[in-house]
Amino acid sequence: MTTTTSATHHAVAPEPENRPAADVAELVGRTLAALGAGHVFGVVGSGNFTVTNALRRAGVPFTAARHEGGAATMADAYGRMSGRVGVVSTHQGCGLTNAVTGIGEAAKSRTPMIVLTADTAAAAVRSNFRIDQDALARSVGAVAERVHSPASALADTVRAYRTAVNERRTVVLSLPTDLQAAPVDHAAAELRPLDPPQAVRPDAAVVERLVGLIGRAERPVFVAGRGGRTAGPQIAALAEASGALLATSAVAHGLFQDDPFNLGISGGFSSPFTAATISDADLVVGWGCALNMWTMRHGALIGPDATVVQVDLEDSALGVNRPIDLGVLGDCARTATAALELLDAAGHRSTGLRTPETAERIAAHARWNTVDTEDLSTAESIDPRVLSKELDTLLPAERIVAIDSGNFMGYPSTYLRVPDEFGFCFTQAFQSIGLGLATAIGAATARPDRLPVLGTGDGGFLMAIAELETAVRENIPLVVVVYNDSAYGAEVHHFDTQEDEDLAIVRFPVTDIASIARGHGAAGVVVRTREDLAAVTEWVAGPRDRPLVIDARIASDGGAWWLAEAFKGH
Repeated sequence: MTTTTSATHHAVAPEPENRPAADVAELVGRTLAALGAGHVFGVVGSGNFTVTNALRRAGVPFTAARHEGGAATMADAYGRMSGRVGVVSTHQGCGLTNAVTGIGEAAKSRTPMIVLTADTAAAAVRSNFRIDQDALARSVGAVAERVHSPASALADTVRAYRTAVNERRTVVLSLPTDLQAAPVDHAAAELRPLDPPQAVRPDAAVVERLVGLIGRAERPVFVAGRGGRTAGPQIAALAEASGALLATSAVAHGLFQDDPFNLGISGGFSSPFTAATISDADLVVGWGCALNMWTMRHGALIGPDATVVQVDLEDSALGVNRPIDLGVLGDCARTATAALELLDAAGHRSTGLRTPETAERIAAHARWNTVDTEDLSTAESIDPRVLSKELDTLLPAERIVAIDSGNFMGYPSTYLRVPDEFGFCFTQAFQSIGLGLATAIGAATARPDRLPVLGTGDGGFLMAIAELETAVRENIPLVVVVYNDSAYGAEVHHFDTQEDEDLAIVRFPVTDIASIARGHGAAGVVVRTREDLAAVTEWVAGPRDRPLVIDARIASDGGAWWLAEAFKGH
């Protein structure tokens, strides 16, 4: 990005200043801080220098990324794992375009996030930085907002923040450069407290219909998605009264981690036992879950006689991916609580499949860690399943796992256990490789009490490797597991049966990723065998004063089972 000012970095914000905002940039920064912005990530140039420092002066910590795309994904992951609003700060024009993939991922995932971007002055019609920023934001599913004038700056900023939080949207707030230094009237800068978002109560008659379906079900399964992450206890309580087994979509992985009747992830990552159990259900209830092709394996996990219910905050989401028998418009926690109250009033309790025998079978078969598979390891390469199993044992249990996209991604997703729903960050809505490293940094910023672990492929890691310097500079004790097959593995395995396709365009020479990592200031180790993992054990023992990059030379799996699921979607 071309700028007139280089990036500066302060991981810890200075103490907030109490002086009144004198100009628009100061007002915008102070307003976002007062509303609850948790952390700002960005690349600072001349257009966003002043407003970024305004955020810092107001007490919002700042992390300098090496690329705006990384900054956007860091803020996305931070928001998902912290429950607070992350802010992305970018220069006008090229700074914003660099961030677009990360913004698109956040928007598709409905992450409440503010992209605070400079914009060219209205009169600068020939500026090299000039683009239609509002149209660009809308094109990837974000909401376009802007600061229109000094008089409206407070209201414009509050509106953007309310939209992000109350509507669960990613908002691009454009701040024209000619307005930033404009003085503001102190009377127009007085911020009133915002009411918290209001939960949507489900219609009583619809809840009665839901309870009726639950009461008649013999093999119910509840699947919680992103919208159910804040309603885990309520959904679990209703499941216990209903005799329902529990599962999650990938993005909600870990939500029911300690429940003995938790089947794990529903969809392409399901174990054979979990897939068979869900497909045998006579009632499937999605809680804040889109029931899309990934979570339901293109409908294969819904039996021909199963009744399907979907609970969601938005009417437009109900039945959008597949036919449903009942749509419940309402907050997941309120809906589950209301349904449980009706069951209690009726004195209804059902065992369903919640028997000691089922709990034993879940413990023995619902996780890939317990499934016997052929060891494909050679003297020069390690089976990715063996690698993942070993790392699950070696790494501390209090971890936060981030996943990049690619052929490898099911291994860390299914083999690395997580403590709860704040232990797994899955930025996959856009299916873009290269987001993993920034995802891990954002998640680590949100949860510094946990060991951050990244599962990534060699393609995605090399695409985003500039952010390894960010992790080193921030002293993040990050474990990066690179499943290195020297290729874009998804394409290799998908097209290898087509004789007329030349796979040379997706294969690469072996790259010494461990050496590159050491050049960035991280620790690096090459792993070809179980014995090579001794270096990982040594790093875990301490002092963990820099990231560890594991260059794992993996054996070919011939194309992972979730890859076949993914390409069905194309």
